[in-house]
Amino acid sequence: MRGQDACPDPLYDPRRDDARRRRDRAGDDEGPPGMKAARQVADCLVIGAGPAGLLAALYLARFRRRVVAVDAGDGRALGIPRLNNCPGFPDGISGRELVDRLRRQATHYGADIVPGHATAIARQGTGFAVTCGGTPLPARRLLLATGVTDFLPDLPRIKENIARRSLCLCPVCDGYEASGKRIGVFGQDAHALREAIFLRSFSSEVFLLVQDPAALSDASRAQAAQAGIGICEDIRAIHSGHSGYVARLLDGREIAFGVIYAALGYAVRAELAAALDIRRDDKGHIRVDAHQQTNARGVYAAGDVVHSLNQIAVALGQAATAATAIHNDLRQEDEGSSAAQPGTETGITGG
Repeated sequence: MRGQDACPDPLYDPRRDDARRRRDRAGDDEGPPGMKAARQVADCLVIGAGPAGLLAALYLARFRRRVVAVDAGDGRALGIPRLNNCPGFPDGISGRELVDRLRRQATHYGADIVPGHATAIARQGTGFAVTCGGTPLPARRLLLATGVTDFLPDLPRIKENIARRSLCLCPVCDGYEASGKRIGVFGQDAHALREAIFLRSFSSEVFLLVQDPAALSDASRAQAAQAGIGICEDIRAIHSGHSGYVARLLDGREIAFGVIYAALGYAVRAELAAALDIRRDDKGHIRVDAHQQTNARGVYAAGDVVHSLNQIAVALGQAATAATAIHNDLRQEDEGSSAAQPGTETGITGG
């Protein structure tokens, strides 16, 4: 156990507090509603207010950093009807309620959350300027937590069926709830086949719903057959029934599914990264190091925008790592330590 003398409070630094007051006075001008605090120089500006962005904002606020999160209000988590694998909620929680709780927790400790879309980022001196609603928001560090946008199938009553879990997007999240049901996987590429094979752990009746039979290779067909996965390719239409989707085949037969998984992939929301020449992988995910820092000095990323298992629990861990690294990096800068490298190995790591 570390004693007080061995581990002085790393959060209190009079020089940083004095600098904070100077920035407060310099930035205390009038502006659009909700933007006054944001127009002051933030220690970190977080783009995205889903679980990753809000958890990072919470950590930074508790590190006594001025943190601003830009919330476009269209995060992926908001559409999750029920999370049953989120730690600490044995009865489950909706994605919207989880986000609301994280928002209240972050603002309770002083984080500012600004509604709007970040449309541009640029270097400004030793920091950055992020354009939001035509207003430049200055910050010393950036965290990109912009997430992804799922591709949805052309099916009727999508929102209703997502809400009642007849249409799902994440087999890792809620495959358990599909146990024993007839499962359809909407897609025809290797990704869809992998999802179908994964879902065989939960049901003996799993079918690939293929729109273009030519897109499914002979090797994929053989792999599906070996895994016990059926293939529905003569589909005339899919309609929404009383308890889920029903596929009508060309020969007139109908197959009812307890749940359909959309396995069409997603678009990574990392367009802003191009302005700073941030490296991305072939899928568009932002590349980061062990501390969630990109190749652009002072820019970090966390959550689904980074290549990883797309799970809220993973995003929260990345956000905690990024926030701690950002705090340590800023602390070194405040102390004038130009030789130190950013990252948790040069500062507190908890424990």
